[in-house]
Amino acid sequence: MSGSNSYRLRCSLPAHEMDVRGLAAAAFPDGAFVSVSRDRTARVWVPNPSENQAFTEMLCMNGHSNFVSCVCIIAPNETYPRGLIATGGHDNNICVFSLDRPDPLFTLKGHKNTVCTLSAGKFGTILSGSWDTTAKVWLGEKCMMTLQGHTAAVWAVLILPEQGLMLSGSADKTIKLWKAGRCENTYTGHEDCVRGLAVINDVEFFSCSNDASIRRWLVTGECVQIYYGHTNYIYSLAVFPNGQDFISTGEDRTLRVWRKGECSQTIRLPAQSVWCCCILPNGDIAVGASDGIIRVFTESEDRVASAQDLQAFEDELSKAIIDPKTGDLGDIKIEDLPGREHLSEPGNRDGQTRLIKEGSNVEAYQWSMSDGRWVKIGDVVGGSSQQSSKRVMYEGKEYDFVFTIDVNEGGPPMKLPYNVTDDPWLVAHNFLQKNDLSPMFLDQVANFIIENTKGHTLGPAPASATDPFTGAGRYIPGSGGDNQGFGADPFTGAGRYIPGSESTGTVPSGGADPFTGGSAYSSSSQKATTNIFFPNTDGVMFEQANTTQILGKLRELNNTAPPDHKLSDAALDSLEKLLVLVTDLKSQEQPTAEQISVLWRTCHWPEDIVFPVLDILRLAVRHPEVNAQLCGGTEGASLCNHLLGLMSPEGRPANQMLALRTLCNCFSGSHGRALLLGHRDTVLSRAGDLRAVCNKNIHVALATLVLNYAGRLYGQPAEIEAKAQCLSVASTALEVVQDKEAVFRLLVALGTTVARDNTAKDLARSLGVNSQISKYARVSDPAKVGECCRLVLDELQ
Repeated sequence: MSGSNSYRLRCSLPAHEMDVRGLAAAAFPDGAFVSVSRDRTARVWVPNPSENQAFTEMLCMNGHSNFVSCVCIIAPNETYPRGLIATGGHDNNICVFSLDRPDPLFTLKGHKNTVCTLSAGKFGTILSGSWDTTAKVWLGEKCMMTLQGHTAAVWAVLILPEQGLMLSGSADKTIKLWKAGRCENTYTGHEDCVRGLAVINDVEFFSCSNDASIRRWLVTGECVQIYYGHTNYIYSLAVFPNGQDFISTGEDRTLRVWRKGECSQTIRLPAQSVWCCCILPNGDIAVGASDGIIRVFTESEDRVASAQDLQAFEDELSKAIIDPKTGDLGDIKIEDLPGREHLSEPGNRDGQTRLIKEGSNVEAYQWSMSDGRWVKIGDVVGGSSQQSSKRVMYEGKEYDFVFTIDVNEGGPPMKLPYNVTDDPWLVAHNFLQKNDLSPMFLDQVANFIIENTKGHTLGPAPASATDPFTGAGRYIPGSGGDNQGFGADPFTGAGRYIPGSESTGTVPSGGADPFTGGSAYSSSSQKATTNIFFPNTDGVMFEQANTTQILGKLRELNNTAPPDHKLSDAALDSLEKLLVLVTDLKSQEQPTAEQISVLWRTCHWPEDIVFPVLDILRLAVRHPEVNAQLCGGTEGASLCNHLLGLMSPEGRPANQMLALRTLCNCFSGSHGRALLLGHRDTVLSRAGDLRAVCNKNIHVALATLVLNYAGRLYGQPAEIEAKAQCLSVASTALEVVQDKEAVFRLLVALGTTVARDNTAKDLARSLGVNSQISKYARVSDPAKVGECCRLVLDELQ
């Protein structure tokens, strides 16, 4: 900040016809800012060179069909050197504008309810939050990923300076930390909706809430300080460039300036809801309120408003009508209040409020430290003791109104409770959700409330009211380290059949391939001057097997199987013939329908004995006939669901690994590829969860599955959301995977995903992939890890 002076009014802009709901300092022109409003417009304001105090409207942007509720600035780039403006609204859309035209460049559609918060990051990424309980990551004109996990509206989002880290704050009272699209941490502590978030530095952030508190958090999860001062909902925060001092606004009609952890100045406004604030490059503060006016405050004597304008602002403030039910004045008993003589005593802190009795009226005054006097901030009407008798009880709570709404002719009427300090739009939204009514009625219900409560102060409910929107997996791996695979056979003992004990998979092309291991690949004989690693579009399969051991284990377990699962000799023979047939893909003989049917039935054996059957399935789906029969049509969906069930976090590691390998091998046939691409979101999500299982065979299979997906998506820039999920799963897996073969395959997956796709490269950069994988560039054993990593980093330069 420019100094320790108090902030005073610079100017008042009658900017909008309805509430100003969002403000953001613009990248261009110098000193400009953008406002958005319920009047469905966004406006750019620039300093007026002829009047030092004033701003002039440079551009009015239209594109939303309903209220505009939030705004953020996308940083300048080569294409748009002046930056872009993104706005979110009640029409569920995000409009992106340039500074040279009033209509949107493009509109982002995807949210199913109001978009109420936006944040912009590097490389043009946008993070949005919505009443539909989700946050979404956008790049260009595409949704990259959807962040799901909150149980109520997402009121606040923030992209943190460390690439890949994002925050969301919700009406479920929690804040979530997301990395590469996955929830990494959930912060609890607020007692009501989280309404705002702001960056302090690389490792800290602020949050504000309907509980009237501001919290300072470490990204690691600790709340290190709580700030109290506001007496009602806090809607917005902004941090000064020094990273310590900040401002906040809320439902108590105030802008508060915080210095060195203390509220150093309280500025009252003649409007109930102070929705938003932003700090301009010169240190001035802009705030937007429910009266449609933007007010700019400054520390600079050169920019302070004229004495006439300052007096007009004070007069406007003194005429404000204060409803004590807003919560910031307490219970008022007129007979107990002092008279005007009470104002002869100075206040002891800036912003201190004092009520006096003037005849039969109650007046509110606030102490101004800078002026050394009490400033009238309004007349108080309707003390709580006077009005309590007029309130109506409904479901155990008191309300000013309880409307009866007849929606369906002949159906039961519905009750709509309402307090005059509630926001009619939020109450309407809550009423529609509770009664399962179409959001199309939102305007109709809100206007009904407004029409039937005319003359009352409207604004979000006091902190004591109920807000409309408030509303390690169990698997523990064994003692063996991750370098032991499944260790000594965990199923039957040493020397017996161990699923996954064979090699980790092969590529059909064979030869000197980096996936086949052993002497097939030598870094010394083939330096990575040319990229032999990616894009890999052939896919990697798990083809090795010891058929004798598989069959021996199958017969042994069949003897102890429950009677309703035990196979006949004929069924066992059928499986044996199928196994021999599918391990020799050059055979002219085709699997029979009976053999495939027996295999599918046996796949449903109890989980403690099914693993040898899964090994047969893993080999069988590589055969074109089996791939077509089991992966096509409704059978395909059944197969996919069955394998996903085996991959649950509580499942057995052997089954998890074999299910992953079976999915990898499904990519060998056209039916399998179509099946897995159709179920990509669910499959990759469930597979990604298995990164937490400390088992190298599972990690290699997971990495291979991501690689096979990346190979199918190569050359398809339109599939950016699918590529985003590959980047997310690979990135989060690399945080825990230790096995070098798994690391190598994940690096190949990353390289294949971004190869020849600039949008995917931008997304990878914004997720922080560069910094995450750079440590592997120095790996020399095996050399292919370091070589592949360096090639991926080159792609992302």
